[in-house]
Amino acid sequence: MTDDAYLVLLNGTAVTIGVPPAAVGELACMETPAVRAWLQAQGITATSPGFRLLPPEETAALPDDAERLPVPLGEEELSRVRRHAAPPDVARLEEELLAYRSRADGRDALLARALAAGVPARRIAELTGEDLAVVEALTH
Repeated sequence: MTDDAYLVLLNGTAVTIGVPPAAVGELACMETPAVRAWLQAQGITATSPGFRLLPPEETAALPDDAERLPVPLGEEELSRVRRHAAPPDVARLEEELLAYRSRADGRDALLARALAAGVPARRIAELTGEDLAVVEALTH
């Protein structure tokens, strides 16, 4: 396995791996001179059939004869590629986990705001599922 994501051209193959880059949204690598030159050399556009983007863990499945170009992806870009490449039920769970992380990151601030607004600690614990002692500890 490699640490690089790859843009690949899978012409005339029944192998369907990765995702169409256009489905992932904006990717900084697509605007680089290297990628633009590679697309031009292949005679394709970003929406051409057979044009795919593979996360690093899928590159072992690449056919030997596939045209490929390693590309750097940021953490957020790679996360989007992985979500799009995952089966739908896994992608939905990943979205829920991301939403949980964003809520958990601001948990203490949210609880403190609720307390400051006058929501009773007991009610906050009830609504959030947090332990009442944890909520009450934020008042001190």
